[in-house]
Amino acid sequence: MSGTMNQPLVIRADASTQIGSGHTMRCLALAQAWQDAGGHAVFMMGMAVAALEERLKSEGMEVIRLSVQPGSVDDAIQTADLALQMGTNWVVVDGYHFGADYQRVVKDSGLRLLFIDDNGHAEHYYADEVLNQNIHAHEGLYANREPYTRLLLGTRYVLLRREFLKGQGYKREIPEVARKVLVTLGGGDPDNVTFKVLQALQQVAVDGLEAVVVVGGSDPYYEKLKSAVQDSLLSIHLERNVINMSDLMAWADVAVSAGGSTCWELAFMGLPNLVLILADNQRPVAERLDTMGVAVNLGWYEDLSSAQIAQAMTRLLVAAGARADMTRRGEELVDGGGVARVLDRLVGKMLRLRQVGQGDCRLIWQWANDPETRAVSFSSEPIPWEQHVEWFKAKLNDPRCIFYIAMNSDGVPIGQVRYDMEGNKAVISISIDRKFQGKGYGSKLIWLASRKLLDVSDIDTIYAYVKQGNEVSVGAFVKAGFGEIGTTMMRGHQAIHLVLRKDELI
Repeated sequence: MSGTMNQPLVIRADASTQIGSGHTMRCLALAQAWQDAGGHAVFMMGMAVAALEERLKSEGMEVIRLSVQPGSVDDAIQTADLALQMGTNWVVVDGYHFGADYQRVVKDSGLRLLFIDDNGHAEHYYADEVLNQNIHAHEGLYANREPYTRLLLGTRYVLLRREFLKGQGYKREIPEVARKVLVTLGGGDPDNVTFKVLQALQQVAVDGLEAVVVVGGSDPYYEKLKSAVQDSLLSIHLERNVINMSDLMAWADVAVSAGGSTCWELAFMGLPNLVLILADNQRPVAERLDTMGVAVNLGWYEDLSSAQIAQAMTRLLVAAGARADMTRRGEELVDGGGVARVLDRLVGKMLRLRQVGQGDCRLIWQWANDPETRAVSFSSEPIPWEQHVEWFKAKLNDPRCIFYIAMNSDGVPIGQVRYDMEGNKAVISISIDRKFQGKGYGSKLIWLASRKLLDVSDIDTIYAYVKQGNEVSVGAFVKAGFGEIGTTMMRGHQAIHLVLRKDELI
């Protein structure tokens, strides 16, 4: 496979009334992160909900509809063929109808595969990486896997969309009596469990109750729910195809949800939650969350009356201490770093960092003396060899300097990145070999190396200084998450000052 970094990320996921939208929505989180690192994402879909497809397109994602039986070998062949035509490296697959044969076909085509899983449903795992973000994930689910298959297990890898991560650091207030309820039972809800929850809301013995009920674009009972809301004496708002779920979770005091991926969003937002089990695969999530005190498991939806749901809701609404504990435990469970950790695995496979060694002295000198590099440097004069040797030796021996060579997936050096540290601050310097410029390496190298530094050291702030007029370099830093904070003088030249702070990472 080519080592270039401007390939799209190909995602194979579906959505419908029966399977809901959860698989596609968590893949959207990964696609957004790929965009933020300077890339482009393509969703290949055999089944899609029109409103969800429009959302993907509105966020700059390409959507390709496949004319195959979803999950079939023909599906795998068509997906792999299209991915190869695009020149991509990684394919992401998410859905219960994708099994062992599907993985094998994609891998046999020469592509790298990230397989997003929940319960170890495949007979065998051929993927390079298997991601199970659930609290019950364990290695035993994947005993039948290839020796090269790596496992990314547990809530450290929860995929959260941009809307949630931008609110990182949000602190929830815990009222003595909670009165704001968010109801969200998935994108499909084919059995209309939402209606039963609406009936339960009418029976809650708390004055001043407000509710927002969220349904997906594929919900077949929208009109019935709309009529029920209009007839209610309570303050209930019915929302469809929302794009501000994080705002609604911040508004609410309590949620009622299914046992799907929404549970991780609720935990991250510290929102106390009543969980209804709507499918067998949700049972392990609901039960473990209840055991850990993160949520209250109400059990299988068919076994519950609206009166029982109302009673459980009333108990939680008036129990401020219990809600405070659930908030704390949820925030501890999901730290918001999952999507960055997964992206690190994908980008890391395409771009590898190694420490600079003595044998790299001449290569670094050649890169530094490239005429285009000198032109955008704060000192444009060529660097004499003897001067470079002394400087290089000093950097290798400086404990305050971290110096990496970046290698592409073919093992070819493509550039360097260096951090000069003082206290808990660092200044970054980067250059890319001319042969590899214009291929998207810059932003991805900055992204990968900077997050590695923040993860393994006490550094909490990284500064960059870019010579004014070098818009390409500024763009690479911005794509990697840096923000402009002004201008300053560097060695007699005007410089754009950029910063990346650990506590602001998204």
